[in-house]
Amino acid sequence: MSDPEPTTATIYPSLSYDDAPAAIEWLCAVFGFEKRLVVPGPDGTVMHSELTLGPGVIMVSSTRPAIGRLSPQGLAGVNQVLSVHVDDPDAHCERALAAGATLMQPVQDEHFGARGYMLKDIEGHHWYFGNYRPGAYWDGAECPEPDS
Repeated sequence: MSDPEPTTATIYPSLSYDDAPAAIEWLCAVFGFEKRLVVPGPDGTVMHSELTLGPGVIMVSSTRPAIGRLSPQGLAGVNQVLSVHVDDPDAHCERALAAGATLMQPVQDEHFGARGYMLKDIEGHHWYFGNYRPGAYWDGAECPEPDS
């Protein structure tokens, strides 16, 4: 693990997993995150952790049903998708699928100029990995319509 430096990110999604220690290892091995901090909890749980990918940070902890923090694997659906920039979506997708991720949308060229794909992780969180960076249409221009 390299020496941690403060991140320039300003939003830090926090994800809950039934088996947070396994999820942390999987996210690092499959998606390329790097462990920066892991705070163990009782009985093999994780109270808090911080994982980085480039300047981005996610926080992972064990579920806490008493306060409504649950893994999506026990829910009927999810209410969010994490979008992550990667330079090579095709290679990233190959690695994720080889490690058992569930493909939801294959790698494709998007109508808004990016290339990416969507999948579920080992507990059902949804992820979009692509080479898109927000801001391309912030000048007020219309996003092109998808090809029909």
